Amino acid sequence: MDLARSVAAEVGRPDWVGEHLTAQVEDTRLVTHYFDCLDPSYPGWTYAVTVVRASRAKDVTVNEVVLLPGEGALTAPEWVPWKERLRPGDVGVGDLLPTEEDDERLVPGYAQVPDSELDAEGMDKQMVWELGLGRRQVLSEVGREQAAERWYNGEAGPKSPIATAAPARCTTCGFLTPLAGELRQMFGVCTNEFAPDDGKVVSLDHGCGAHSEVRRPTPQNEPVAPVVDELGYDHIVFDDTAELELVSSDS
Repeated sequence: MDLARSVAAEVGRPDWVGEHLTAQVEDTRLVTHYFDCLDPSYPGWTYAVTVVRASRAKDVTVNEVVLLPGEGALTAPEWVPWKERLRPGDVGVGDLLPTEEDDERLVPGYAQVPDSELDAEGMDKQMVWELGLGRRQVLSEVGREQAAERWYNGEAGPKSPIATAAPARCTTCGFLTPLAGELRQMFGVCTNEFAPDDGKVVSLDHGCGAHSEVRRPTPQNEPVAPVVDELGYDHIVFDDTAELELVSSDS
């Protein structure tokens, strides 16, 4: 134990090596001694010094010295690959986001083509069209489903606060432009520059206060009660009610 303490003091400082906590037998003639670490930068950590004595040897030697985190120690978070750390909005100007070749959200442009899109010679019309636009890959069914679920359950869906308070839904709004393909069944793009979702994809049952059918409230003409000026004039009632005179208060 004294040998282990002296080695721990060499690695750190003598005043950083606290009391001996325990000794754990790892194997035959192999023991690890644990000391409390008093370094203010490593609260909750312990010095672990492993000592060993070779077979038929008289002297004990040091095998390993490490600083290990104990219960409640401040440690770095577990490493997560960048692909799992990435969040929407992290890609900025000049950043590159590589796409994996086996990305399930994408398929080759000629995949999943129905027979109706093959001409008499078996030419894939969709493949020619996609290649003409320079698109080697297109969105797969998995990609469409993930996008639809993400959009529908997000701020562009029917459950957002602005949608629940809207007077009508986007499906009846003149500013809605439907998407192409299968996604047009559920989504469109808002084209109202004054709407909070201008230029964004919204679900057909989304909504906001900038709906095209919103109108100004119709003014209601209510009869106005006559106004009697009681500041500029005084009303005087005479005993003889047959004669009433309105006298100005300025006189």
